[in-house]
Amino acid sequence: MTDRLVFPIPNLTAALALDRALDQIQAFTRTSIVLRGQELWLEGEEALTQRALKLIETLEPLWSKGNPIAEADLISAQTALDCALDQEWKQRPPLARTRQGQTIQTRTWRQQQYVNIIESHDLTFGIGPAGTGKTFLAAVLAVKALQENIYDRLILTRPAVEAGEKLGFLPGDLQQKISPYLRPLYDALYELMEADRVPQLMEKGIIELAPLAYMRGRTLNRSFIIVDEAQNTTPAQMKMILTRLGSQSKMVVTGDVSQTDLPPHQTSGLIIARNILRQVEGIGFVEFTRSDVVRHPLVQRIIAAYDRAEL
Repeated sequence: MTDRLVFPIPNLTAALALDRALDQIQAFTRTSIVLRGQELWLEGEEALTQRALKLIETLEPLWSKGNPIAEADLISAQTALDCALDQEWKQRPPLARTRQGQTIQTRTWRQQQYVNIIESHDLTFGIGPAGTGKTFLAAVLAVKALQENIYDRLILTRPAVEAGEKLGFLPGDLQQKISPYLRPLYDALYELMEADRVPQLMEKGIIELAPLAYMRGRTLNRSFIIVDEAQNTTPAQMKMILTRLGSQSKMVVTGDVSQTDLPPHQTSGLIIARNILRQVEGIGFVEFTRSDVVRHPLVQRIIAAYDRAEL
């Protein structure tokens, strides 16, 4: 749902201070924000415009005095918003439980938005750095839906793209060669299901883990499909997998466009898809930032350091 808001700015000095930060705020919140005189006009998905408005209000002590807004200020404001919303989310029922009985719940505002969009859209793109829960949360929803008999199959796929190590030099047959590429998907399943249950469901074809190339020519009906590491798809591969979506199916595409293992000068299919499909009705996009990283606290700082270095 598209939302439009008008936010008044008390004086011209404050308006100019905000104007200098609009590009960053728009990038952080994926909304369209235009300064018209002493009014900010915000437009975008309802949840995102509300997020942008709260972010602007949180930063008011800076811009109201005409002070510039640095990227560090934006990150701090987003973190503060996430902490405030965490108290609300603690009252929500858990998404699921691990096989050890531990509760699984979203841990940031954007993770909750991601879950909501997956549940309400047949095709969702989750884009952002490692450690933000993109694949794991999708797997949680997929296993839950499979257990509730909403779908007949769970299909997890990713491109078998080499990251500095040639497939031909790895030992074993083709299945053994591609197994390391699918390991993160196995890990998510074993976190959610009993260890002996996963191979049983795989033998029956209810759970399928396969390289992306194996999806060509298929139509995937009544299936929950997760396309992982999609930044390593070519544009042709991305179009191929998106057009496999069959009736009564749901697809989640995840990836980190800052970490591609494609050959030099090869454009990522995920980047192309984001540009082409962003405005297509029925397709949801969630773009995570380093503030959504829920691994060890050092991971956020490592990502920030690499971003600053622009390697």
